[in-house]
Amino acid sequence: MADYGGIYEIGTLTLPQILESLHENPRLREAGAIASFIGIVRGQTYEGKKVAKLEVEAYKEKANEVIARICGDLSARTGIVDARIYHLTGSFNVSDDIVYVVVAGRSRKDVFPALIEAVERYKKELPVWKKEILTDGTSYWVTEKE
Repeated sequence: MADYGGIYEIGTLTLPQILESLHENPRLREAGAIASFIGIVRGQTYEGKKVAKLEVEAYKEKANEVIARICGDLSARTGIVDARIYHLTGSFNVSDDIVYVVVAGRSRKDVFPALIEAVERYKKELPVWKKEILTDGTSYWVTEKE
């Protein structure tokens, strides 16, 4: 079975590890480009309030199924060699990495649209919940406002 990524606890995965694993894919020799997206913890809310921490939870089994489906769909496209999504869970500080999306393919014209689609789809489809804890001690569950 292909490595599509998955849900990982904070501190168990780094981008260099992901890239090393990607280079183990024998199909990478068909690629001319690798594009990546790294989601990090934002330091302020859309309203300008300061964020102290972010807590991320996931329905792991379902999330891994969704990740496999998204990455499988993208990897089946002409020009795409590999697509992976790794979402971290736990308690994060501002600027910590929380998600890695990596797409390898024939060229930049292939990988950039697939990367954007991977990010948009995981944001909509993945059963992951984020709680922002503000510096004033208040907290709330985040809904996407982008």
